[in-house]
Amino acid sequence: MPVDDVVILNGRVMDPASGLSAVRSVGISNGTIRTVTTQSLQGRDTLNARGLVVAPGFIDLHQHAQSPAGYRVEVLDGTTTALELEGGTDDVVAWYRARASGALINYGVSVGHEWLRMRAMGDTSRQDASGAARSSAATATELASIMAGAKRGLDHGAVAVGATIEFTPGATPWEIYELFRVAAASQATVHVHMRALAEPYYFLETEEVIAASAATGAAAHIVHIQSSGGEDTPRMLDMIRGARARGLDITTEIYPYTASMAPIESAEHEQWESYSDAKFGRFEWPATGERLTRESFGRYHAIGGMLVDFNNTEANVVAAVTDPLPMIASDGILEDSIGHPRVAGTFARVLGHYVRDVKALSLMDALRKMTIDPARRLERRVPGMRRKGRIQVGADADIVLFDPARVIDRATYRQPTLPPAGIPHVLVNGVVVVRDGVVQSGVLPGRAVRAPVR
Repeated sequence: MPVDDVVILNGRVMDPASGLSAVRSVGISNGTIRTVTTQSLQGRDTLNARGLVVAPGFIDLHQHAQSPAGYRVEVLDGTTTALELEGGTDDVVAWYRARASGALINYGVSVGHEWLRMRAMGDTSRQDASGAARSSAATATELASIMAGAKRGLDHGAVAVGATIEFTPGATPWEIYELFRVAAASQATVHVHMRALAEPYYFLETEEVIAASAATGAAAHIVHIQSSGGEDTPRMLDMIRGARARGLDITTEIYPYTASMAPIESAEHEQWESYSDAKFGRFEWPATGERLTRESFGRYHAIGGMLVDFNNTEANVVAAVTDPLPMIASDGILEDSIGHPRVAGTFARVLGHYVRDVKALSLMDALRKMTIDPARRLERRVPGMRRKGRIQVGADADIVLFDPARVIDRATYRQPTLPPAGIPHVLVNGVVVVRDGVVQSGVLPGRAVRAPVR
């Protein structure tokens, strides 16, 4: 009998790609799954999974906390691949080089339109676009620079194209069309934070994405649709379904929380003095937990820092989680220990609260949204994703073991890094990185998720 590097015994293997849901043992060698079997196995390391679900590691398409500290928090939530695909970077080579010495989990990045726009238009800040880069239409020379940067990033192996259009309202629909055209030429998906429109036209934000995809042939992925759409989310999802039914490659995602988070000093809040008095009450300062007033908002705006915005309802989130179309992604944020609880609890919250407690969707459907759907979203451009999101022979051994009766998120807006309960073991590329709920020291098995470099 062969001796595997790691064996996982007697767990309930759930593989959304094949539909398998049965007690099996898993043998892992050289970072890949060697066997999934009812037979006995021998391994140099053994994990007893009796009473646990054995599932593919969670793939997060929208994770901003791309640092060693962030990876430690994310892996405790079962995340084995964390990708910064919404904002991205303007220097793909430098981004990957900065992580080449090793990481706890798999990582990857898009080439980011907003960063390219800032570079082309002379905005040297490392925050959201401001000034002309935010509000002005690009000249022909600037537009050519932006598109050349997008092509360069894709040639250097960027996973996708990121387009935070809400934060660059000066970008014309033609500029966005051109961006989609560059993406299409490299078979890259455009991950879009949609343009913000005024009431009652929120759902029409989706039209720009659908039109650009239809006209260029580029795939599109709309980020956190429940956050952008609010009560119009069902209409937006219906529009995406209609586009997909007619052959367009458009997908979307949600995160399972009723509040968003962004820097208070960002351009998003540059008109804060015009807000109604009532609007200030929906903001929370995470360092103290206080709900803000006009006076306190102004005081913190002068200081700067992360701001919580309770801009959604639980009914909207439940409807989005229940819908079969959206994937699950965290939009995780963590800066100097200040962040949103979704960075630490997104996947556990879906499994514990929405699957077990609310019964909004089945466990297999939830796992599909976290594993095989995100993997398939990227497979065309990144062939390595065909080995992820699966518990199958030959797949990368990115695996999470969790207790379906206990799993739950525990992070709060005051304690955003508090790890979830009920996720005892996590493997990345066949290496046990979390054992009995503890991140193991001295292991950095994470690999770059990257498209072929031209």
